[in-house]
Amino acid sequence: MKKIAAAIKKLTERIGRPVKFMEVCGTHTVAIFRHGIRGVIPKDISLLSGPGCPVCVTPIKDVDAAIAIANLDGTILTTFGDMMRVPGSKKSLFHAQAEGAKISIVYSPMDALKMAAANKDKNIVFFATGFETTSPSIAGTLFEASRSGIDNFYIYSAHKVVPPALKALLDSPDLKIDGFILPGHVSTIIGTEPYEFIASDYSIPSVVTGFDAEDILTAILMLLDQIASGRAAVEIQYTKVVRKEGNPKAMSLINEFFEPCDANWRGIGVIPGSGLKLRKQASRFDVSNVFNLDIPDTPEPKGCQCGQVLTGVKIPTDCRLFGKACTPEHPVGACMVSTEGSCAAYYKYSGVVR
Repeated sequence: MKKIAAAIKKLTERIGRPVKFMEVCGTHTVAIFRHGIRGVIPKDISLLSGPGCPVCVTPIKDVDAAIAIANLDGTILTTFGDMMRVPGSKKSLFHAQAEGAKISIVYSPMDALKMAAANKDKNIVFFATGFETTSPSIAGTLFEASRSGIDNFYIYSAHKVVPPALKALLDSPDLKIDGFILPGHVSTIIGTEPYEFIASDYSIPSVVTGFDAEDILTAILMLLDQIASGRAAVEIQYTKVVRKEGNPKAMSLINEFFEPCDANWRGIGVIPGSGLKLRKQASRFDVSNVFNLDIPDTPEPKGCQCGQVLTGVKIPTDCRLFGKACTPEHPVGACMVSTEGSCAAYYKYSGVVR
């Protein structure tokens, strides 16, 4: 660790200017704080948080739609627990459940399918959120539902995919970065080929890395080495888990049931090709085709800076609500809800709030 830190210092001095790196994954954001990475690297290296927290980027409209589904007669909404406290326009799933909405927390979509098999008189709907890390398990659940002939299981797809979001960031005039720390979990599924445009089209270095301190510091060193040598590539530090081709079987399963679509990212807006919707042949699982969900768009709460935080334009402490009106106990924006959210990580680890 000391050798890596010394090499980072030496390369930073050789480059001779400040550099900014963005960690895309929310788990990396938390790991950087937990391991005290900022206290080890030179001050000329800035680390920005990106839009890699699925809870944070799920828009208000999707939360409102989930609540509306949970209030339908004969219907039970199932969801991952981390979605329960995400604010909708008027309430969260947690508050809706307290008011009588039929919501059940599950640990996997297969749990929801088992619930459907055991409750034939109910419509069981899974709130399908997350990045490429979770979408294979949801596709696998749909495969099992088809195989088993279970006809009372549906999903509400709010899936997001990472590479188009990175392109949107790079096309933004507000963000200037020198390299990406790419997500390890997502890259386990998709590999590195979908990121190649970062180097070929934008000449920006990037490294896929793991989550312990040595992984992250090594990734920073690899990014600095690319900058110092005047090259841009997509490299893998996390070689024990990630392969260039990713997981072809998982990707095949995703592509069997889903296809790309435009998607709205909370606080950011619509990003072309950044979502997943059910293919026509799997449309019978789409709850939107079963119930009329006419949910209006709702703007973010006044003063919330989640969008700017998710795009690296601001850090959480730049928001006037941070640590005051917005806390983990009473979140205003989604970035304060998830343990992977930038605002929640800053609140817990930065020492700004005491």
